[in-house]
Amino acid sequence: MSRIAFFPGSFDPITKGHEDIVRRAIPMYDEIIVALGVNSSKNYMFSFEQRFKWIEDTFKDCTNIKVISYEGLTIDACKKHNAKFILRGLRNSNDYEYEKSIAMMNQALALDIETVYLNTRPELSAISSTIIRDIIKNQGDSAAFLASGVQL
Repeated sequence: MSRIAFFPGSFDPITKGHEDIVRRAIPMYDEIIVALGVNSSKNYMFSFEQRFKWIEDTFKDCTNIKVISYEGLTIDACKKHNAKFILRGLRNSNDYEYEKSIAMMNQALALDIETVYLNTRPELSAISSTIIRDIIKNQGDSAAFLASGVQL
């Protein structure tokens, strides 16, 4: 059985923090699915197509990373793609509390799918897509915080 991890997110935009978590997880899994969630009720700064391309470009050198999109529950997408692990990054205790609640609900829905956390590297812990969007909106230089495949 393959060890498949599912790394879900909106990636609006994908950051160095996201990229670092996925790259550090590569040795742990046979395949990592970076999954762009589609939520029609959410307002994104960047189009779906742009975000998907940035993810693909960020991981184009990684043979065991697949980029997909999905709608609906993350746990259902995991089942569809035979992923037994949900990969998440934690920057701080607030992230942990939020992610723990989601993980507990996911476990109630599917006992055989585990959530695995990797701590963010200290130098990347202040990076968030929300803060980066604010920098971009205000014409600041966000390049140092964006994943390698992002070109603005």
